[in-house]
Amino acid sequence: MTALLPRLFGDFGEFFDMELTPRSHLIRVEDTLTDEQYSVRAEIPGMDPAKDVHITVANNMLTIRAERKEEEKTAGRSEFRYGAMRRTVRLPENADTAAIRASYDKGILEVTVPLTPDAPDVREIPVT
Repeated sequence: MTALLPRLFGDFGEFFDMELTPRSHLIRVEDTLTDEQYSVRAEIPGMDPAKDVHITVANNMLTIRAERKEEEKTAGRSEFRYGAMRRTVRLPENADTAAIRASYDKGILEVTVPLTPDAPDVREIPVT
């Protein structure tokens, strides 16, 4: 039964890391974590990454913002999403935020965050 809950409701803890605004759509992402790096892949097809995509990091939170401008059309139907899109994810504690890299290929934005080796946070206190 407990294995079924994450499948039904997703990672509920991740909900509290999200930053939602009423006027923006949520960017769909997938992420992976290894000992060496954390990677986030975001699905944002049809974007010009130099003009339409902005990535920021603050307080160990990575934010991806994108905006797709609606084209003027006289008739027809469109089911595409236009306007602002956004996604914020929490980075691992040992993220090297100064060395983050991003690339965009075939509608997928990939952000790679190198991780520093975990140093034990233990020190001995001398008794005097």
